[in-house]
Amino acid sequence: MGEWMRKCRRVFWLVVFPGVCLAQSARPPAAEPLQALLDRAAKGDVKAERALGVMYRDGKVVHQDYAEAVRWFRKAGGQGDAKAANDLGFLYDNGQGVPEDHAEAARWYRRAADQGNPDAEFNLGSLYDTGQGVPQDHAEAARWYRKAAGHGDVDAAFDLGVMYEEGQGVARDFTEAARWYRQAAEQGIAVAQTALATLYTKGSGVPQDLSEAVRWYRKAAEQGFAPALHELGAAYAAGRGVAQDLVAAHVWLELATFRARGPLREQYSTEREGVARKLTAEQVGEAKRRALELKTKWAR
Repeated sequence: MGEWMRKCRRVFWLVVFPGVCLAQSARPPAAEPLQALLDRAAKGDVKAERALGVMYRDGKVVHQDYAEAVRWFRKAGGQGDAKAANDLGFLYDNGQGVPEDHAEAARWYRRAADQGNPDAEFNLGSLYDTGQGVPQDHAEAARWYRKAAGHGDVDAAFDLGVMYEEGQGVARDFTEAARWYRQAAEQGIAVAQTALATLYTKGSGVPQDLSEAVRWYRKAAEQGFAPALHELGAAYAAGRGVAQDLVAAHVWLELATFRARGPLREQYSTEREGVARKLTAEQVGEAKRRALELKTKWAR
């Protein structure tokens, strides 16, 4: 279950925030005039070098040019700037401005991670997790995820929760899984909220509490996360953790179908139609109206 949820997280971020796979370092404050940055960078000012890298990477003030971004991140990273080193690793990881090279990405991530940069710690952990650029080593992945999560990285907290739930690289421990899921869930990460809700549903690592499960499913559903929308709809249909309400069940299953892709969309659609058969035409119309309100809200 946990590994499947992790895949859902990646799909969710790709759909909602295209182009974001791993963690890029936060953007610096509003940039000073370009010529002033170039003058400072020519004197070896590391902050100016990284700022220029960010400008060229993001296409702000200048035309987007990944090769130029690589050049400036390399200069700043070579001087020990952890954020620039992570940014350069990211470009190698994604083949932007340089040929894709996961081993080189790992080298730059490590330079930043060794300085305690949480984005780089998470990114290096991800490479160990998948075996890209480094030998696959789940224990090493968990070690880096733990460092990043300890520095507040919510993606790392979620992935560490998955590892505890699945027993990958660490001894299986549902209590620890719940702890790390909660850290990410409390920061609004929908897939972590869904994973935590599932533990409450099963009573794994936490006391079984169906109403608490519904509470967390609702938080994730309100962000449009399809698996949570489905689980909330199923809870209303069965009266599990919440009073049975078939109209509400239809609303959430309609939204789950709208947000899902592939076989899941077919599954959710079938369940929605099963609920619809138990409703009057007026009730189905009401459910569709309520669902449309949320679809419109998400589209804004």
